[in-house]
Amino acid sequence: MNLENLVRNNIKSMKPYSSARHEFNDVKDNLIFLDANENPFENGMNRYPDPNQSILKKILSKIKNIDSKNILIGNGSDEVLDLLFRAFCEPNIDNVITLPPTYGMYGVLANLNAIENKKIILDDCFQPNVSSILNRVNKNSKIIFLCSPNNPTGNTFSDESIYTLLKEFKGLVVIDEAYIEFSEKESWLNRLSKFPNLVIVQTLSKAYGMAGLRLGLLYASTEIIAVLEKIKPPYNINIASQNLAIETLLSPKFEERLSIIKSEREKIMKALVRCKIVTEILPSETNFILFKVDNAAFQYNQFLENGIVVRNRSSESLCRNCLRITIGTEKENKKVIELLKNLKNV
Repeated sequence: MNLENLVRNNIKSMKPYSSARHEFNDVKDNLIFLDANENPFENGMNRYPDPNQSILKKILSKIKNIDSKNILIGNGSDEVLDLLFRAFCEPNIDNVITLPPTYGMYGVLANLNAIENKKIILDDCFQPNVSSILNRVNKNSKIIFLCSPNNPTGNTFSDESIYTLLKEFKGLVVIDEAYIEFSEKESWLNRLSKFPNLVIVQTLSKAYGMAGLRLGLLYASTEIIAVLEKIKPPYNINIASQNLAIETLLSPKFEERLSIIKSEREKIMKALVRCKIVTEILPSETNFILFKVDNAAFQYNQFLENGIVVRNRSSESLCRNCLRITIGTEKENKKVIELLKNLKNV
């Protein structure tokens, strides 16, 4: 892969916005900052946040066992995904590859940035059709998006298919691991150095329980990170989000809660197996389960009438009459299990 050939021409010569906080962040305690027209009266929020998110990155570096220089933090995963489009995809010229059924924001961001979205449907086992993907790419194909574990199907993609795409494709291969903590499969993070075109996206919204803070994580080579830093807003992560994320990441409750969600997932899975209206259940490596019924609209309304909101995924490719249910608390799941005992067909 030649990264220089992938970057948009107007981005190549661009210099990132820089402030005194970028230049003197390591010694800020010894300096009086009178450079940014801030209110001088201390209230915990009167100063601009650390644009480098240094402390947060240091903690993530330790947790993920990856150098801080390989980390970019965004205002939700949607921001880091959008940065990839804006840095590497030329509007009305380039294209990306997505694999329906998949996370819908890839397509939304492609439309927003005027990038062609080449959709190549997963095979019947919900795995990438590698030969079809490689046959569809051309000189203007910049990114392949792989959601693994996949939303909405809940499965992970085979290592073989991902390896092949990383080796054969000349653009970026983005693996969205938003649900990786719920999977027994190893993250691709420890293989980041082996593939210069590999980009990994994770989130603090799911397993870490910080959806309200909007914190997305991107891991890549220092060269790719440098390109994205050029166009990243300088203060994209506010002080409150940084501080709360640091506090939550240092909390000992993470492993306990993750274990509970996995255990509750098995309870819901067993209840779905016993449920008469369920015709098929997909194995899950996430915090949700996709299952098939005879009439998804009717069953969706039955859930809703009993005060439970699930997601009807019937409009997605390969997901006709499929509902997706997220694993809740033990109390919430007990209500779901009781309802599943009594659901009836039309």
